[in-house]
Amino acid sequence: MIPLYEEAEEPRPARGMRRAGGLLVACGLGLLPWLYVLATGLPATATAAHWPVAWVGLDALEALGLIATGLLAARGDRRHALAAAATATLLAVDAWFDTTTAAPGGDFATAVAMALGAELPLAALCGRLALRELGRRA
Repeated sequence: MIPLYEEAEEPRPARGMRRAGGLLVACGLGLLPWLYVLATGLPATATAAHWPVAWVGLDALEALGLIATGLLAARGDRRHALAAAATATLLAVDAWFDTTTAAPGGDFATAVAMALGAELPLAALCGRLALRELGRRA
């Protein structure tokens, strides 16, 4: 059987890249015990001094990410994949924190509606744009 195209062998990452990868894996593994400490030690409720700043800042970053992704994609700039990946992450984090910090009742229903109606679909679109671009050959 004759292959239709020759599979290019993936080059081995440079030593610095392998070291960085190993360091990141070690840090991720080091966080696992910390998750237990947080899960068992944090209070069930807390008061945040700068609550509005945190939420406005997150939503501002999302707006900037959506605008940057849209402008780059519309121009055909391959860097839209970077903006799309970051924006997808921000939107998913926003959906998570909206739903997990909302008060029961109407606030929770609104958070779920926003997550399912806006944040998660936009995150999926941005994720798709990023993955689609990464799958293209240079």
